[in-house]
Amino acid sequence: MTKLQLDTIQSRIDALYESKPESPRAHLGCSLLGHHCDRWLWLSFRWAVLEKFPGRILRLFKRGQMEESTITANLRAIGIDVRDAQQRVNFGKFVSGSLDGIAKSGVPEAPHKAHIVEYKTHSLKSFNELEKEGVEKSKPMHWAQMQLYMAGTEIDRALYVAVCKDDDRIYTERVRFDKEAANNLIARGHRITMSERMPEPCSTDSTWYQCRFCRAHDMCYGSKTTKQVNCRTCALSTPCENSTFTCARYDNSEIPTDAQVNGCECHVLHPDLVPWQRHDSPSDWIAMYKINGNLVQNGEPDANVYASKEILANPKMCSLGDEYVEDLRATFDARIVG
Repeated sequence: MTKLQLDTIQSRIDALYESKPESPRAHLGCSLLGHHCDRWLWLSFRWAVLEKFPGRILRLFKRGQMEESTITANLRAIGIDVRDAQQRVNFGKFVSGSLDGIAKSGVPEAPHKAHIVEYKTHSLKSFNELEKEGVEKSKPMHWAQMQLYMAGTEIDRALYVAVCKDDDRIYTERVRFDKEAANNLIARGHRITMSERMPEPCSTDSTWYQCRFCRAHDMCYGSKTTKQVNCRTCALSTPCENSTFTCARYDNSEIPTDAQVNGCECHVLHPDLVPWQRHDSPSDWIAMYKINGNLVQNGEPDANVYASKEILANPKMCSLGDEYVEDLRATFDARIVG
């Protein structure tokens, strides 16, 4: 009998997931602060590098989220009193996160002690490493995440529950609170979110194992040009200690988070997010970049000033200073799109 392939079902399901993209996080999450690279964290927080995941990966993320309710049900069934799912901790200056839950009591090794609980799913290879080395060594980002949650709740124990997606094995580990480590992580988060300038990378070697497959590799070793135009990649916006961004172009008024995603036509490319040298400009609201040997004005577009999206779409065309192009821009409000 001929086997009938149903590849169109998977492709349609994947397309469904891909059609519902999530907005980038407005905060720097506790789940990220254990990352090895300050630059990556800054670029992620500034929405300068955004990854579009394929449907299969989005389904994997969803599966991990669905596993949380199963783990909670299993823990409760054996007498662990798990409550407060998705309780938030907030350290100010954009640094915050959400707990999977809090075990008020019932953890067998310490039945009367409260624990924050953290759930993770792992591939077979990752799970085997976890069993062999423990969470702090094999998954330092997970360990750091729990340290922050313990600091935010003033609970000094964490229960880490991991499930192997290949064979459904379960690994659990109790983790002690390390106050010094937590304070260092919080300080690191504040330093990164409040920084106007891009930090140094974790390595200057493009082949370094932590850099080779990084989503920001091109920002460090390739074109060094962001592809994102939003308020957080704009030189006119400023992060504030009350976890808001303000805009210098509009009298330092607060920018609503939803509005930050798309930015506005006054966008000026942040000098650390492009490879071109910046020169003195005729206005506080215009940047002057030297592209292919010619000065190009970047800001609210007109006949002689190019919008950020135009420059990113075709920097060479913007640098030509072509009179015909400038006449089209002045007469018909034409814009460079590619």
